[in-house]
Amino acid sequence: MSGALTSRALTGRQADELHKSLIAYLEANGLTSTAGVLRTELSLEEDVFDACTAKKYETLLEKKWTSVVRLQKKVMDLESRNDILRSEIDNATPTSLSRHQDPTSWLPKPKPRHTLESHRDIIHCVAFHPTYTSVATGSDDLTIKIWDWELGELERTIKGHTRAVLDLDYGGPRGGTLLASCSSDLTIKLWDPANDYQNIRTLAGHDHIVSAIRFVGSGAGDLLVSASGDKTIKMWNVNTGYCVMTLRGHMGWVRDVCSSLDGHFLLSASNDHTIRLWDISGPSPENKVTMIGHENVTKCCAFAPPASYRYLASLAGLKKPPPLSSTAEFMATGSRDKTIKLWDARGICVKTLIGHDNWVNALVFHPGGKYLLSAADDKTLRCWDLSQDGKCVRVVEGAHSHFVTCLRWAPTSVKDGSAISDGGTLGQDNGTPKKGAPTPSEAQIRCVIATGSVDMALRIFAN
Repeated sequence: MSGALTSRALTGRQADELHKSLIAYLEANGLTSTAGVLRTELSLEEDVFDACTAKKYETLLEKKWTSVVRLQKKVMDLESRNDILRSEIDNATPTSLSRHQDPTSWLPKPKPRHTLESHRDIIHCVAFHPTYTSVATGSDDLTIKIWDWELGELERTIKGHTRAVLDLDYGGPRGGTLLASCSSDLTIKLWDPANDYQNIRTLAGHDHIVSAIRFVGSGAGDLLVSASGDKTIKMWNVNTGYCVMTLRGHMGWVRDVCSSLDGHFLLSASNDHTIRLWDISGPSPENKVTMIGHENVTKCCAFAPPASYRYLASLAGLKKPPPLSSTAEFMATGSRDKTIKLWDARGICVKTLIGHDNWVNALVFHPGGKYLLSAADDKTLRCWDLSQDGKCVRVVEGAHSHFVTCLRWAPTSVKDGSAISDGGTLGQDNGTPKKGAPTPSEAQIRCVIATGSVDMALRIFAN
């Protein structure tokens, strides 16, 4: 080994490599005097360690340093994952460990049933057909693709939009399900699944990108709501194609909008960092509550189903849950500030869920009411247990290889043959509770969710 310095932790060869790397690093960064002193003390003069040889060692120290940092991060990630797995084991119950799991307790496992690839660009949105095993996806490649989620096969590709397809939803008049799509081309299009997905109507009226659409109420009606970069929310009659209402109030791009099950309320999320609850039940729609608390763009929002009220009431400090007939008692929102917030009807934040390491892009409540699921740019899918103070009880690491952009739950089928999308109230018809309606455990909950990503893949997680 060159020089007089020795190390108890390194072998002679490793110490020699370190010394040469230090000298090369110092010389490459203009610290020649310090490098000269070190050369002298280590007896590594030019005749022993010349400039050509030093060149090979210039970046070695930096590479070793960054490798150590990466390894430290991996260790921390593994420790975090280990903590999560321990938590899942601690919270496991005989029901959750059973092969014939209660669907109200089902949560997605790390490995998807299908990974479906055909899009040539980012997948922005996904929507399930209310009856059939069809799921639609929209992409930056200007197309909509229809897949069979049970078989894992592509059924057809729909073309019509001239720019990115940003959101999709199934719904429409009872007995006549339609697929609605919205796009960066400023339009909304209606497609007829019963007629080979022919484009039956194009709705134009927004002055900017249309970022979100949803059928109003339980999806079995004539109204469609849209959100846009023009800072407005518009309501459309799908039979006539006319805009019947425009809501103004947000000071920035409206990123997301959703409807309560009875169609009496809308919830919207915006670039202005706020969430607004709109009452559209009367002749004069009004902004009932404005929720302030997020520190960045609010990307997504969702009404909590009445099945969640008993858990959320506890978080809100209520002695008893609100009546199940009320459809806008609690809400969830996700933001670029990396947090998820739970709100009550007064606009008070009852809980902030912290865990994602990047922008939160999508939220959906479990049909059983106990869980909230979220997807984010940190490539994970997270499951939050509302019965345990919103504790994160499952993390699907690497749900995708890139940012997860969208998340939807397959509609819940009940015994009368109707379907409720996105974890709605079971046993309801247009939001009105039915007498003797089945409870979640009695209903046939479809334990199926779909996610889309910047990696251009659609993933189906199913029981």
